[in-house]
Amino acid sequence: MNFLIFLEENSDKLLELSFEHLGLTLLSILLACVIAIPTGIWIARRNAWSRWVLGGAGILQTIPSIALLGSLIPLLGIGVKPAIFALLLYAILPILRNTFTGLQGVDPVVREAAAGMGMTKWQILQQVELPLALPVILAGVRTAAVINVGVATLAAYIGAGGLGEFIFGGIALNNNQMILAGAIPAAGLAILFDQGLALLSKKRKQQPSALLLLIPILGWMAWRGPANTELLSAAFDPEFAERADGVQSIEQQYPGIAFNTLILNAGLLYRAVAEGEVEIISGYSTDGRVKAYDLKVLEDDQHAFPPYQCAALLNGKTALKYPGLRPTIELLSAKISDSLMTRLNYEVDHLHRSVSEVATNFLRQQNLWQAPDGERKGEILIGSKLFTEQYLLVEIFRQLIEGHTSIRVVAKPGLGGTKICYDALRTGEIDIYPEYTGTGFQVLLQPTDSIRNAIFTDADAVYDYVKENCEQKDGIFWLNPLGFNNTYALMTRAVLAKEKGWRKITDLLNN
Repeated sequence: MNFLIFLEENSDKLLELSFEHLGLTLLSILLACVIAIPTGIWIARRNAWSRWVLGGAGILQTIPSIALLGSLIPLLGIGVKPAIFALLLYAILPILRNTFTGLQGVDPVVREAAAGMGMTKWQILQQVELPLALPVILAGVRTAAVINVGVATLAAYIGAGGLGEFIFGGIALNNNQMILAGAIPAAGLAILFDQGLALLSKKRKQQPSALLLLIPILGWMAWRGPANTELLSAAFDPEFAERADGVQSIEQQYPGIAFNTLILNAGLLYRAVAEGEVEIISGYSTDGRVKAYDLKVLEDDQHAFPPYQCAALLNGKTALKYPGLRPTIELLSAKISDSLMTRLNYEVDHLHRSVSEVATNFLRQQNLWQAPDGERKGEILIGSKLFTEQYLLVEIFRQLIEGHTSIRVVAKPGLGGTKICYDALRTGEIDIYPEYTGTGFQVLLQPTDSIRNAIFTDADAVYDYVKENCEQKDGIFWLNPLGFNNTYALMTRAVLAKEKGWRKITDLLNN
């Protein structure tokens, strides 16, 4: 029932994302056919080249999709262009291989008979070979289409839209309805492509009808429309775009503010604003890239963002099993200030020092570092989300625990968003991970509006609320805060802020 309510409330957004997803897939498949089918014909005529060409296409297929998308950003920027190019590369191999295989499978006797009738090579290809090979070629197109429907969900990470926005936003927000709203339509599109192309394969005499596939592309382009250049260009990660204390809170606390928004992976936001792709991004106040990219954090003068004190979350069963673990971690209580956390992040992000080195230096400065000694008794797993600060905290926890206890620590950083980490902690897949009180309050516990409005900006009240409720609800302990408040922030290039006179978020209303 909740899922149906979500679909009803977000029907316009769902339709928009579905068109974007369909357009990304269709356009990439069309371009792949333009490249792969002629190339397949060429290597079918020059068999010596087939091994090398198919091998090269196979290598492209093995490149991890996230790595490929990330590597294309310096060349093609963010948005649709790198997404289409990446999807094109993934679609080439099945179409190319099936074109080659289909043509190689044509009986040589048939070719000889056609030549004996006086047909030219072009006529033989057009009227004999391609019609006979078409079922195999279309099978390759079907495979490529199904693959690309899945890979296209990752396009949301680089601002290209699509159903991945719902999927990644749902994972980050612990919202199963949102995840299903992205996953089910994506699965439906894969089935639609597969069955539609199967039907087309059976009705080969009606080939002009294939041009109807272009209609959704044109519809998608018309649907998206031109960007509104009068609005401030902004990029937000999927979690910030959907959270109650993200865009929704900004719009509530700063009436009249509006952005022309791209949805990007959190790790790409800082580069996007630094390179002038957008004017405003969401970010974290203690992120080292604020300093590295010379960004200006805009003052939240109307208090749109709640406090985000960082603390370690500990599985209750693990706490009972290892009674010395909690007091060991709490040696870090109030030891890390905002400025110190920013500096530690900067050393990793910009100075490219190893996470292990930075963690060791920090513990030495705090007189907390000890070399591991003696036999290890027991083992715990520490997880984290996917950004630098969390990697650092995991390593600090690991070195501290192994130095002060006999417990062996296995680090599992980069697990993903809030939902993945918290569910893993709750079920005992991991034992500890660092979290923020604002996230626990808004995402994990999702309080009523009355509770939210009553304590939204009170750091101590928010901490007490998450500490009490997570323990009662899931048996999860919030340990003492580490000392820094990594709250959400809106930021821009320092040069642009000076030029526009932007010091606080309210100033954006006068753009």
